[in-house]
Amino acid sequence: MDEVWALGLDIGRRRIGLAGCDRLGLTAIELPTLTRTTMVEDIDAIGAVVRDRQIKQLVIGVPYAHDGTLGKQAQRTKKQGRKFANALEIPVAWMDERCTSVTAESMLRDRGVDPAFHRDRIDGLAAVLILQAWLDEQRAAKSECS
Repeated sequence: MDEVWALGLDIGRRRIGLAGCDRLGLTAIELPTLTRTTMVEDIDAIGAVVRDRQIKQLVIGVPYAHDGTLGKQAQRTKKQGRKFANALEIPVAWMDERCTSVTAESMLRDRGVDPAFHRDRIDGLAAVLILQAWLDEQRAAKSECS
């Protein structure tokens, strides 16, 4: 079985949620959320995670509009995602992330955590949901070919 070396990103204006996965590509796990500074420092910080975890694939959530089009925020996310991928020389996969933050907030509430005081956890859980959806798609595609 092939090992999976992917990093999920939930790119926001103030923070970037990060998620890694087990080497079998079964489960996404939350990594510490990155507080944004400058693009150069953000690239350096993500680059450190890429090197430490030997990442070979970025998986970035895109906040499409409800009608499936690319609004301003989605365009900005894709532009920044391309900068990360180009600077780190890693391929990128794009995932629809329209409901991930709402789902992450709900998950926190279910755990008795007030999302209003844990914005970084929302971003981290959103990254987990983005990466997990991609992992599930990859696994499904492989089982269809078997």
